Amino acid sequence: MTLAEVESVARAAHAAQRDKAGRPYAEHLEAVAEGVRARGGGRELIAAAWLHDAVEDGVLSEEWLAAANLTQRTKDVVRALSKRPGEEPRAYAERILATEGALLVKAADLAHNADPRRLAVLDEPTARRLTRKYAAMREYLGLTAESPDTPETSTPLND
Repeated sequence: MTLAEVESVARAAHAAQRDKAGRPYAEHLEAVAEGVRARGGGRELIAAAWLHDAVEDGVLSEEWLAAANLTQRTKDVVRALSKRPGEEPRAYAERILATEGALLVKAADLAHNADPRRLAVLDEPTARRLTRKYAAMREYLGLTAESPDTPETSTPLND
């Protein structure tokens, strides 16, 4: 699939979804994809960024992903970023760290999720809860406060 096709599939799959602030969910996907691009991620990781929540959210199935005309690397990153029901955050983080490219996509995801402008429109308890959640995941992943948008030990992952 081309990146345009992946984007189209992701936008259609998430079309009915809104984020916690009521915005179209595709805005988050676009921001994560752009964050991956800005961090040096190539086509495979940008495709994974567009699809990073699709299986977890149930808008695309694992069967769809398995059959999709995507590289194995893209599929592996999407699977690594798909939280499993009841999964502990540390186990989730370990899977991300063990999958080449997944940390770069997750760093872009966390950066957008924790954007103060996004959190500012939420009610205070939700914003506090999410801020703690994102900070804990950043710690599990070894992402520093001094460098919030990039993995400490990463190098650009171009195709």
